[in-house]
Amino acid sequence: MVSSYTLEQLPQIAQQIIAESSDKVLLFYGEMGVGKTTLIKEVVKQLEVNDVVTSPTFSLVNEYQSRKEETIYHFDFYRIDSEEEAMDIGIDDYFYSNSWCLIEWPEKVKNLLPLNAVEIHLSINNDGTRSVKMNEHGLESRE
Repeated sequence: MVSSYTLEQLPQIAQQIIAESSDKVLLFYGEMGVGKTTLIKEVVKQLEVNDVVTSPTFSLVNEYQSRKEETIYHFDFYRIDSEEEAMDIGIDDYFYSNSWCLIEWPEKVKNLLPLNAVEIHLSINNDGTRSVKMNEHGLESRE
């Protein structure tokens, strides 16, 4: 999936990501300010969570419950200094829980990511729209 979108089209992009994801572990890549948190908020909303969604920059992970009683985890690894910090919070338990795991700054924990995780790359276009590219092959395509 490769798409350009405006803020108004965010709900459709989030629905498409959910529908086309081959796994529930989603890795969001992109520069600071590209809209990773904004897109994740919309994905969480489309998963039918009514809670206020915020970036877990200082807590590393936020947990949400959907109306369907699904658990969704939102990670932000921007501020960690080592993969050991992620291990200390029990990251494996989250990643292999069969729950949705939405991860900002996954490159900070690249050696800990599940092999079947789905990459989502975001970028800003010259006209101010955003582009999203989803890689269904996850880590198998990363070297």
